[in-house]
Amino acid sequence: MVPMRLVLLTLAWLAGSMASALSVQPDEVLSDPKMEGRARALSHELRCMVCQNQSIDDSDAPLARDLRILVRERLRAGDSDSQVIDFLVARYGEFVLLRPRFLWHTALLWFAPLVILGAGAVALLLAIRRRRTPAESARPLSAGEQARLSELTKSDGG
Repeated sequence: MVPMRLVLLTLAWLAGSMASALSVQPDEVLSDPKMEGRARALSHELRCMVCQNQSIDDSDAPLARDLRILVRERLRAGDSDSQVIDFLVARYGEFVLLRPRFLWHTALLWFAPLVILGAGAVALLLAIRRRRTPAESARPLSAGEQARLSELTKSDGG
């Protein structure tokens, strides 16, 4: 007998995979399978401006639909894939790309995680180093402090 957990996981996976298939409406699909394949590939690279973490191919938002239709119109007009991407970037900015291009003005997007990780590593090393050094209060007593301590302990006992 199949465990119920496996059945539920399979159903959840099927529901998730069907959701992206349902995002592209039948009236959007191009009759040429090769061109439709290009349109789907491009749609996977473009960000839904409403959902922001989904491609326009996976999104049900009206703006995503408009962008999918626009991609297909540009392909029907004879644009290459890079021309379609360039057109959308000119219109919406680099943000429309799920993976921004590596350019001087997008360098922060690419290097910020490395800088943050490096700063965290340096902070961790400094904290470990600080913990290993003996505290100032652990130093031996000076002769004057030792004398004062002896004086105090004599008066307590008497």
